[in-house]
Amino acid sequence: MSRATPARPGRPTINDVARAAGVSRATVSRVINDVAGASPSIRTRVRSVAAELGYQPSAAARALATGRTRTIEVIATSFGPFGGWLGAHPYYSRVLAGAMSALEGTDTQLRVHAISAERALEAVDALAEDVTAGALLANVTPELSMRFYQRCRRVISLVPTASAVPTLEVDNIAGALMAVTHLHRLGRRRIAAIHGPENNTCAEQRRDGYRSAIEGFGLLELSADGGFTREGGHDAARQLLDRHPEIDALFVACDLMAAGAVQAITASGRRVPEDVAVIGFDDSIAASCANPLLSTIRLPIEEMAAEATRMLLNGGPAFGYRKRYPVELILRESTPPAVV
Repeated sequence: MSRATPARPGRPTINDVARAAGVSRATVSRVINDVAGASPSIRTRVRSVAAELGYQPSAAARALATGRTRTIEVIATSFGPFGGWLGAHPYYSRVLAGAMSALEGTDTQLRVHAISAERALEAVDALAEDVTAGALLANVTPELSMRFYQRCRRVISLVPTASAVPTLEVDNIAGALMAVTHLHRLGRRRIAAIHGPENNTCAEQRRDGYRSAIEGFGLLELSADGGFTREGGHDAARQLLDRHPEIDALFVACDLMAAGAVQAITASGRRVPEDVAVIGFDDSIAASCANPLLSTIRLPIEEMAAEATRMLLNGGPAFGYRKRYPVELILRESTPPAVV
């Protein structure tokens, strides 16, 4: 019998074994997991092909086939140096908190994966094969999300992504418009922005919202990139103030950057909010622990992650499913009281 080579390079999959052995994926699964439903000759052929291709079934796939532990995978992509990503940004802990709340009382576990941009394609292919109950894409590019979805339909993205991929997302553009509009109502006219990374769809939408508001008010666009980190926000604010000392307000695309920006503002001798008003984005712990407390755009991250997890436990949403959550402006000490 002639055997086909795997359809793609890298780690062979159950589909490669099925194709080479001339049987269905389900038959390969029954053989690999010693489940009834395949003849002795078929079992011998499948095992021989699997050995020849070097196929190694994942533990997660075995668990699903044998009725043991199911898992929800939380997947995030790291771009550049992102050590300690789980503790570095409050967003991820909020996703995990929401997902775990939905798993309480079930027999489904949670697993977390951080994949580097350098090996993202390989990692996505491997993870897609391992999915049992479903996967939450916490921070994955549209291209990678679509690739994952083509290999595993039990997927929900928590950030804006390809139109085919089921998605629960926040209204980032409306949030940025809301923030800049409030700063304008306070009488601020030199409203700068600190944006997130260009490869992040939430950051891109918040950038678009800022630009739309600035253009609508006829103001000058002043911006820098902060990379969604405290250090990045600090450095971006310092650069903006050095180049444009007349800045009187900052819209910052996440609270972590905003906390760093406040440090840079006060280090320059300016006061928050008297000299420079600041509005962040997320309403994370970084906003409630900053000094002064940060005005921000509140996002229901825990609610989104919990709902996504429940949907996956029930089989996952349909092709192209979309739900957009509204955002809310929360006013604290980093913006002055509105002028009556």
